[in-house]
Amino acid sequence: MPVNYAGKKRSVWLLLGTNYCFLKNISLCSIDGVGLGKLLNTRQIKRMVSSYVGENKEFARQYLCGELEVELIPQGTLAEKIRAGGAGIPAFYTATGYGTAIQHGGTPIKHMADGSTEIAAPPREVRTFDGRDYVMETSITGDYALIKAWKADELGNLMFKASANNFNAPMATASKITIVEAEEIVPVGELSPSEIHIPGIHVHRIVKGSVYEKRIEKKTVRSENESHADLPPAMQKRIKIIRRAAREFRDGMYANLGIGMPMLASNYIEPGTTVHLQSENGILGLGPFPLQSQVDPDLINAGKETVTVLPGGSFFSSDTSFAMIRSSRLDLTILGGMEVSQTGDLANWIVPGKMVKGMGGAMDLVSAANTKVVVTMDHNDKSGHPKILEKCTLPLTGVGCVNRIITNKCVFDVVPGKGLLLRELAKGVSVDDVRSSTGCSFDVAPDVAETY
Repeated sequence: MPVNYAGKKRSVWLLLGTNYCFLKNISLCSIDGVGLGKLLNTRQIKRMVSSYVGENKEFARQYLCGELEVELIPQGTLAEKIRAGGAGIPAFYTATGYGTAIQHGGTPIKHMADGSTEIAAPPREVRTFDGRDYVMETSITGDYALIKAWKADELGNLMFKASANNFNAPMATASKITIVEAEEIVPVGELSPSEIHIPGIHVHRIVKGSVYEKRIEKKTVRSENESHADLPPAMQKRIKIIRRAAREFRDGMYANLGIGMPMLASNYIEPGTTVHLQSENGILGLGPFPLQSQVDPDLINAGKETVTVLPGGSFFSSDTSFAMIRSSRLDLTILGGMEVSQTGDLANWIVPGKMVKGMGGAMDLVSAANTKVVVTMDHNDKSGHPKILEKCTLPLTGVGCVNRIITNKCVFDVVPGKGLLLRELAKGVSVDDVRSSTGCSFDVAPDVAETY
């Protein structure tokens, strides 16, 4: 995100190239009092359109109290809406969000002071192509786009560094006026044509910032000789889930891992097995978390954590990243869950009236037709209530999308048209233990055994 622009009191449609959000009528608000979080504090933001809003407590308070309008959109859909806007395409169809509140509408954009809904998200038009259902999404354009580039030449050609390509590239094409803040402005001819990510035809203004403070929201590092003891206490308790999830990897596989337990599973890939890890914000070939000396603020994953990239890795824009995801180029996605139903419905993005962060890229990941979806989670919540249910009670991320569930007690497969099949047990857990802690019926595989 550009860091040297000053906000002014004026109503505009504004696109901001950032590491994670698209913002409309202003704002990146993931950190309290930083960047456009300052505009949030002075009530200069009317509506925010984004896929993920981060950890800003004041943002959540304003939204839940009806002081701020928030429209949450799946991250891949958001990237494609912007790309389509820049390409002159008014609308498109996607499977992402079908069967969820994205299709049906009704999610509060603005609350009343009493908590009821004043403005609700509208339902989407639905069409069927080749036997599969899709929702229609309209494109997005802006009055202004504020873009952060690594290098720009005097013609406006742009280069982005590492994962900073993400939303910067599509947003640079989708506005009436594109203003670029570059770390370095070079003479025409100094950038090789093959190095240019955005041609100057899209750029109207270039600014060279004077001060750069690249904030890292989640600085994540590893030690030279890391062990289980270095994991956070909450993850140490879940080590059996993490290790079991790692057994899903196969040599040569392309995979996307959610934050938390799924990402930690990559630490336990079997020696000799090569897995190509993808991150939604435009990285293929993720390596381990960096050592302290390797931290690069321009190299983060979709969870905003600092990362490294292995030899052979590559960077690209968010719209390209989600094109890979939607077209099922990934073999596997592992992500967390709040609830899973016996038919494979997943809920993992919002607790109405309480938790407001957004769905990020989860809806896009689970909508890929031929990608295996594995959910890792505790079998029960902190109060002991089942998280595997006949029907999810929370808003859905995807319908019938889960193939396998791995918990601290067992492994379930979701069998289409039949329901859950108990495949494996954690050590010391019996079938009766699983029955008493699961909120729905299930079948038991004849060879079920304690395997992890």
